[in-house]
Amino acid sequence: MQIFTIKKKTIIFILCILICLISVLSFSVVTTFSIPKTQLCVVIDAGHGGIDGGSVGKTTGKDENFLNLEYGKTLKNILEKYNVKVVMTRSDLNGLYDLTSKNKKKSDMEKRKEIILNSKANLVISIHMNSFPLKSSRGAQVFYKKGDVSSESLANSIQEIFVQTLPKAKSAPNVGDYYILNCSNIPSVIVECGFLSNADEERLLVTDAYKESVCYSIFVGILNFLTKN
Repeated sequence: MQIFTIKKKTIIFILCILICLISVLSFSVVTTFSIPKTQLCVVIDAGHGGIDGGSVGKTTGKDENFLNLEYGKTLKNILEKYNVKVVMTRSDLNGLYDLTSKNKKKSDMEKRKEIILNSKANLVISIHMNSFPLKSSRGAQVFYKKGDVSSESLANSIQEIFVQTLPKAKSAPNVGDYYILNCSNIPSVIVECGFLSNADEERLLVTDAYKESVCYSIFVGILNFLTKN
């Protein structure tokens, strides 16, 4: 199995961006007043959870609930290495719904909204795995809210890196009318990391190497977005 990694040029590119980012986010004025460091905050929303397992891989039997959380935790670890504050909407396999609620899906989504709004985050990244009846469908793709310029820019920045680093990634992001994208004014995207309904892509999605590649690609995409905005 081929392992897809980020090339040396891309790593150098990341370091250059980090230097620029640090110079913007961490500075002080030589005066009687000091401007404190500004810490970037990102919400990572691992989709599904609890009774809502999401899509299920036909070959491995791994469900979306589990994989979304694994990818979310990996992205969290990468961001925290660079002093980015991370808020997870969920950190285990349980759902966020009220157990007494008759509409658990609605209850779950409302809790995610509450966490996002209380986080005062700069960005929201919602992690998902895709599925489609046509089994040949594959490729990572990012979704954003129509008309939201900042979210579209974030989606484009991540998708550009996907095209460079991941096999069969979609050529461009797409618009989506989803609750997570609509529930706040924070730049927000949904990242569909791949199709569990495609046997070849499913086999990649469950590997640590591919998980790292996807998450580092999201990280570089975030840096690209920050330098543009």
